[in-house]
Amino acid sequence: MTEKVDTTVRGPEAYGLARRVLDDMEAAGVWPTPVNFELWLHYVGDPEGALGREIRRILATKEPFSESTSEMLASEYLPRGRLSEEIRDAGRLLDKELSSVASTIANTHKAQAEYGATLADASGKMDGVENAESLKSLVSTLADATHKAQTQNSTLEKKLESSTREVAKLREHLEQVRRDAMTDALTNLANRKAFDEHLEGSVDAAHANGKALTLAVIDIDHFKRFNDTWGHQTGDQVLRYVASVLGRTAKSPRLAARYGGEEFAIIFPDENTAAVEKALNGVLKEISSRALRRRSTNDELGAVTISAGFARLRPEETAACLLERADAALYASKRGGRNRVTNADQLEQAA
Repeated sequence: MTEKVDTTVRGPEAYGLARRVLDDMEAAGVWPTPVNFELWLHYVGDPEGALGREIRRILATKEPFSESTSEMLASEYLPRGRLSEEIRDAGRLLDKELSSVASTIANTHKAQAEYGATLADASGKMDGVENAESLKSLVSTLADATHKAQTQNSTLEKKLESSTREVAKLREHLEQVRRDAMTDALTNLANRKAFDEHLEGSVDAAHANGKALTLAVIDIDHFKRFNDTWGHQTGDQVLRYVASVLGRTAKSPRLAARYGGEEFAIIFPDENTAAVEKALNGVLKEISSRALRRRSTNDELGAVTISAGFARLRPEETAACLLERADAALYASKRGGRNRVTNADQLEQAA
């Protein structure tokens, strides 16, 4: 949540903002689900913020605000705040654990210093021992001091073992939070943020090691028709189906991501053009070969097809330019009749 909205919802204007949010959602025909309400808090409370501007742009298209739209916006904009809170919680737990370890170490250090002093004192008295009773008392003192030091060392050892386990749990938890923040909630593919970061890193790596890199952009054909005919829940079903096929195709080191509403992307590192084209045509064939049925009514939806375009990274080319060329190839597939793959290099050569 932005600082502006966060301050407002904790002040006297909070209830007025909440009422405006509900009124605005009702006027826009948006259901007041928890995710939608949080999104609309940003839209109404900070309309010039990044999320507010994006919602305004979507509303301007007159398209219904579907579940897939809200999930995409939530995965793109909301996890950052939640991630920060998770990190703060983990930081507090880590501080507490480290403080406890530091206290135990300090106590052990004190005990060791006392033990050293006891040994030094005993060494000084040893020469002056005159009888068995005095020797027995001295040995008893040393035994007590040794037992105390051993107990403190054992306490420190157990505390360090416990802290090691807790830190490992925190690390695992933060890694899960990071994965959640980079995953599209509807399709379970990488989200736009993860895609952008991965593409930039892949382009840098390809330029550094001189290896190939190919980017494919994929769009579901006539997706609006599915939504208008069958409703957005069925549209979400189609999105999940296409994503499942892409996910099976794009095993590591490939990466599949949900790039936009019904747009997807696959990053192919270190693969030749023939391999990329074969993989994409395999995706086209698998997706179009299955007649989908509406889950709620079992009505047949017919076949789903996709269009794809791909581009191979050129020397010194930026990620943005690579994406632009892949997009151009995708639009060529659309213009050419859909349900096909277009190679940007061949398109440019023909032009």
